[in-house]
Amino acid sequence: MTTNQFQKIFHEIEVSPENKQFTEQGIQPLYYAGKQVRINIIAQAPGQRAQAQRMFWNDRSGQRLREWLGVSWDEFYHSGKIGIMPMDFYFPGNGPHGDLPPRPNFAQQWHPQLLKLMPNIKLTILVGAYATHAYLDIQKSVNLTTIVRHYQKFLPNYFPIVHPSPRNQIWMAKNPWFTDEVLPDLQKRVRQIMDE
Repeated sequence: MTTNQFQKIFHEIEVSPENKQFTEQGIQPLYYAGKQVRINIIAQAPGQRAQAQRMFWNDRSGQRLREWLGVSWDEFYHSGKIGIMPMDFYFPGNGPHGDLPPRPNFAQQWHPQLLKLMPNIKLTILVGAYATHAYLDIQKSVNLTTIVRHYQKFLPNYFPIVHPSPRNQIWMAKNPWFTDEVLPDLQKRVRQIMDE
Protein backbone atom coordinates (compact mmCIF):
# COMPACT_ATOMS: atom_id res chain seq x y z
CA MET A 1 0.00 0.00 0.00
CA THR A 2 2.79 2.42 0.91
CA THR A 3 4.53 1.87 -2.43
CA ASN A 4 1.32 2.87 -4.17
CA GLN A 5 1.13 5.99 -2.00
CA PHE A 6 4.66 7.00 -2.98
CA GLN A 7 3.79 6.43 -6.64
CA LYS A 8 0.63 8.46 -6.27
CA ILE A 9 2.55 11.45 -4.91
CA PHE A 10 5.15 11.12 -7.66
CA HIS A 11 2.37 11.27 -10.26
CA GLU A 12 0.73 14.23 -8.54
CA ILE A 13 4.02 16.12 -8.64
CA GLU A 14 4.35 15.41 -12.36
CA VAL A 15 0.84 16.60 -13.24
CA SER A 16 0.86 19.63 -10.95
CA PRO A 17 0.42 22.82 -13.01
CA GLU A 18 3.49 24.38 -11.39
CA ASN A 19 5.62 21.60 -12.90
CA LYS A 20 3.99 21.59 -16.32
CA GLN A 21 7.03 23.13 -18.02
CA PHE A 22 9.18 20.21 -16.87
CA THR A 23 6.68 17.44 -17.52
CA GLU A 24 6.11 18.67 -21.08
CA GLN A 25 9.85 18.30 -21.67
CA GLY A 26 9.82 14.75 -20.30
CA ILE A 27 11.64 15.80 -17.12
CA GLN A 28 10.64 13.86 -14.02
CA PRO A 29 11.02 15.04 -10.41
CA LEU A 30 14.34 13.98 -8.92
CA TYR A 31 14.30 12.75 -5.32
CA TYR A 32 14.34 9.53 -3.34
CA ALA A 33 11.82 8.72 -0.63
CA GLY A 34 10.97 5.32 0.77
CA LYS A 35 9.52 3.59 3.81
CA GLN A 36 12.96 2.23 4.82
CA VAL A 37 14.70 5.63 4.81
CA ARG A 38 16.50 6.28 8.10
CA ILE A 39 18.65 9.27 7.14
CA ASN A 40 17.08 12.04 5.08
CA ILE A 41 19.24 14.55 3.21
CA ILE A 42 17.62 17.87 2.34
CA ALA A 43 19.59 20.28 0.16
CA GLN A 44 18.81 23.00 -2.38
CA ALA A 45 17.72 21.48 -5.72
CA PRO A 46 19.11 19.17 -8.39
CA GLY A 47 21.73 20.73 -10.61
CA GLN A 48 21.40 20.74 -14.37
CA ARG A 49 23.75 17.77 -14.73
CA ALA A 50 21.93 15.75 -12.07
CA GLN A 51 18.61 16.38 -13.75
CA ALA A 52 19.96 15.37 -17.15
CA GLN A 53 21.55 12.19 -15.77
CA ARG A 54 18.62 11.38 -13.46
CA MET A 55 21.16 10.89 -10.67
CA PHE A 56 21.61 13.20 -7.70
CA TRP A 57 24.98 13.95 -6.09
CA ASN A 58 26.91 12.29 -8.92
CA ASP A 59 29.69 14.90 -8.98
CA ARG A 60 32.57 16.21 -6.90
CA SER A 61 30.17 17.65 -4.34
CA GLY A 62 28.51 14.25 -4.02
CA GLN A 63 31.83 12.51 -3.60
CA ARG A 64 32.73 14.90 -0.79
CA LEU A 65 29.30 14.51 0.80
CA ARG A 66 29.71 10.73 0.93
CA GLU A 67 33.13 11.22 2.51
CA TRP A 68 31.64 13.59 5.08
CA LEU A 69 28.94 11.06 5.90
CA GLY A 70 31.37 8.14 5.93
CA VAL A 71 29.22 6.04 3.58
CA SER A 72 30.10 4.12 0.45
CA TRP A 73 28.68 4.65 -3.03
CA ASP A 74 26.59 1.51 -2.62
CA GLU A 75 25.23 2.55 0.77
CA PHE A 76 24.37 6.00 -0.53
CA TYR A 77 22.52 4.88 -3.66
CA HIS A 78 21.37 1.32 -3.02
CA SER A 79 20.81 0.70 0.71
CA GLY A 80 17.38 2.32 0.73
CA LYS A 81 18.31 3.88 4.08
CA ILE A 82 19.27 7.30 2.71
CA GLY A 83 16.58 9.60 1.37
CA ILE A 84 17.19 12.60 -0.88
CA MET A 85 14.53 15.31 -0.72
CA PRO A 86 15.78 18.66 -2.04
CA MET A 87 13.85 21.87 -1.50
CA ASP A 88 12.81 21.59 -5.16
CA PHE A 89 12.74 18.38 -7.17
CA TYR A 90 13.62 20.14 -10.44
CA PHE A 91 16.60 22.19 -11.64
CA PRO A 92 15.40 25.78 -11.16
CA GLY A 93 17.56 27.29 -13.90
CA ASN A 94 20.70 29.37 -14.20
CA GLY A 95 21.10 32.73 -12.52
CA PRO A 96 23.77 35.42 -12.73
CA HIS A 97 25.73 33.86 -9.84
CA GLY A 98 25.00 30.16 -10.26
CA ASP A 99 21.83 28.09 -10.01
CA LEU A 100 18.61 29.90 -9.21
CA PRO A 101 17.14 29.22 -5.75
CA PRO A 102 14.48 26.54 -5.30
CA ARG A 103 10.92 27.70 -5.81
CA PRO A 104 9.64 29.15 -2.51
CA ASN A 105 6.63 26.93 -1.81
CA PHE A 106 7.65 23.67 -3.44
CA ALA A 107 8.97 21.93 -0.33
CA GLN A 108 6.04 23.17 1.77
CA GLN A 109 3.66 21.47 -0.63
CA TRP A 110 5.35 18.11 -1.16
CA HIS A 111 7.71 17.35 1.73
CA PRO A 112 5.01 16.84 4.41
CA GLN A 113 3.15 14.35 2.22
CA LEU A 114 6.29 12.27 1.71
CA LEU A 115 7.49 12.52 5.29
CA LYS A 116 4.19 11.08 6.55
CA LEU A 117 5.10 7.89 4.70
CA MET A 118 8.61 7.70 6.20
CA PRO A 119 8.22 6.93 9.92
CA ASN A 120 11.70 5.46 10.34
CA ILE A 121 13.78 8.62 9.82
CA LYS A 122 16.26 9.01 12.68
CA LEU A 123 18.29 11.95 11.36
CA THR A 124 17.68 14.73 8.84
CA ILE A 125 20.83 16.29 7.40
CA LEU A 126 20.26 19.85 6.23
CA VAL A 127 22.72 20.87 3.52
CA GLY A 128 23.16 24.58 2.94
CA ALA A 129 21.24 27.72 3.83
CA TYR A 130 17.92 27.12 2.05
CA ALA A 131 17.19 23.80 3.74
CA THR A 132 18.60 24.88 7.08
CA HIS A 133 16.58 28.07 7.38
CA ALA A 134 13.41 26.38 6.17
CA TYR A 135 13.53 23.39 8.49
CA LEU A 136 14.98 25.01 11.59
CA ASP A 137 12.74 28.06 11.25
CA ILE A 138 15.67 30.40 11.79
CA GLN A 139 15.71 33.95 10.52
CA LYS A 140 17.70 34.41 7.34
CA SER A 141 19.76 37.07 9.09
CA VAL A 142 21.45 34.27 11.07
CA ASN A 143 24.26 33.06 8.85
CA LEU A 144 24.90 29.41 8.11
CA THR A 145 28.32 29.41 9.76
CA THR A 146 26.76 30.33 13.10
CA ILE A 147 24.08 27.66 12.73
CA VAL A 148 26.55 24.91 11.81
CA ARG A 149 28.93 25.97 14.58
CA HIS A 150 26.12 25.32 17.07
CA TYR A 151 24.76 22.23 15.34
CA GLN A 152 24.35 20.35 18.63
CA LYS A 153 21.40 22.59 19.52
CA PHE A 154 19.37 20.92 16.78
CA LEU A 155 20.20 17.30 17.56
CA PRO A 156 19.09 14.56 17.63
CA ASN A 157 16.63 15.23 14.80
CA TYR A 158 18.51 17.71 12.61
CA PHE A 159 22.16 18.08 11.65
CA PRO A 160 22.92 21.26 9.64
CA ILE A 161 26.05 21.36 7.48
CA VAL A 162 27.49 23.55 4.74
CA HIS A 163 27.29 22.49 1.11
CA PRO A 164 30.10 20.11 0.14
CA SER A 165 30.88 22.07 -3.02
CA PRO A 166 34.60 22.47 -3.80
CA ARG A 167 33.83 26.20 -3.88
CA ASN A 168 33.56 26.03 -0.09
CA GLN A 169 37.25 25.15 0.25
CA ILE A 170 38.10 28.67 1.44
CA TRP A 171 35.32 28.52 4.03
CA MET A 172 36.62 25.21 5.35
CA ALA A 173 40.13 26.59 5.62
CA LYS A 174 38.81 29.49 7.69
CA ASN A 175 36.72 27.20 9.88
CA PRO A 176 38.86 24.18 10.79
CA TRP A 177 36.45 23.27 13.61
CA PHE A 178 34.09 21.92 10.96
CA THR A 179 36.56 19.21 9.92
CA ASP A 180 37.93 18.65 13.41
CA GLU A 181 34.71 18.60 15.43
CA VAL A 182 31.57 18.53 13.31
CA LEU A 183 32.40 15.90 10.70
CA PRO A 184 33.58 13.22 13.16
CA ASP A 185 30.31 13.58 15.08
CA LEU A 186 28.31 13.46 11.85
CA GLN A 187 30.10 10.29 10.71
CA LYS A 188 29.59 8.64 14.08
CA ARG A 189 25.87 9.33 14.09
CA VAL A 190 25.40 8.27 10.47
CA ARG A 191 27.29 5.02 11.01
CA GLN A 192 25.26 4.16 14.11
CA ILE A 193 22.01 4.60 12.21
CA MET A 194 23.21 2.79 9.09
CA ASP A 195 24.32 -0.21 11.17
CA GLU A 196 21.11 -0.52 13.19
